[in-house]
Amino acid sequence: MTPSSETPTAPTGTTSASASTGVAQPVILVVDDSLDTLRMLGDALVAEGYVVMAARDAQEAIERFEVAIPDGVLLDAVMPGMDGFDLCERIKATPAWSHVPVVFMTGLSESEQILRGFASGGVDYVVKPLRIPEVMARLATHVRNARVARLAQEAVDVAGMGTVLLDSLGRVAWRSPQAMVWLEQAFGTDAAARERAAQWLSKARRESMAGVGLGQGRLHARNLGQGGLGESMLVLNLAPADNINAQHLRDIALTPRETEVLSWLAKGKTNRDIADILGMSHRTVNKHLEHVFEKLGVETRTAAAAMAGKLLPQA
Repeated sequence: MTPSSETPTAPTGTTSASASTGVAQPVILVVDDSLDTLRMLGDALVAEGYVVMAARDAQEAIERFEVAIPDGVLLDAVMPGMDGFDLCERIKATPAWSHVPVVFMTGLSESEQILRGFASGGVDYVVKPLRIPEVMARLATHVRNARVARLAQEAVDVAGMGTVLLDSLGRVAWRSPQAMVWLEQAFGTDAAARERAAQWLSKARRESMAGVGLGQGRLHARNLGQGGLGESMLVLNLAPADNINAQHLRDIALTPRETEVLSWLAKGKTNRDIADILGMSHRTVNKHLEHVFEKLGVETRTAAAAMAGKLLPQA
């Protein structure tokens, strides 16, 4: 591989690195301002069966991404101009690129630099001088995991749902195309709208389920649980407004206690009556009803009782 002005790039007009090569080998983008490092890694990656792209700085790396999205990135942390941490944040902030695993290469072994790499969205780091076998082993693991996760997440879209991956700080690490469409329809596309969407998704992670009105239906986000590195996967589905029935009780994710409270509310009991029947305080009943109203997407007892008639036929 010959970097700099002779650095190979994918053909113009492609949107997938794999498509540009016509083969199934994973494509790795190496970003480093050192020609020697680029040559060394390029030779090692080619020997391992990878297709290699190279960039000398952050701007070149962005240009490579705009032509062909790689399967993984080996990224120098310290470079002139935009450093590797800022470039990684740029990659992770772009939905079409955010799934690509970024492995930092750094000669800085201080904890602060390592933590900054993870905070910017990196999945791993290797310390210079590089030990090539270690680099290849770590990279192979992350590329394989990312491919499997992406296939699984895209399959959810095919099934008529969407997927969102939140990192340990509650930020959107990845969202499938269908999820992106629904979130933009429900909340908008500006910065304030993205913040509202993030708060809604965080609520779904905390409470297992959240809902919001969307057109003639209701968008639900359900937390599937925590994955690696504190990440959480949420599945989104859009339920038509006229399709609310007992089957959706599981989707709304009422707790057993909330279901009991809703059942007695639907029978016309006051909060004080419900407290006496269930042996809890009046304040606890109020708190349960707050959660029930929020999960059902209603604001009044009357609306909740009407909804309970569909959700709880026995009520």
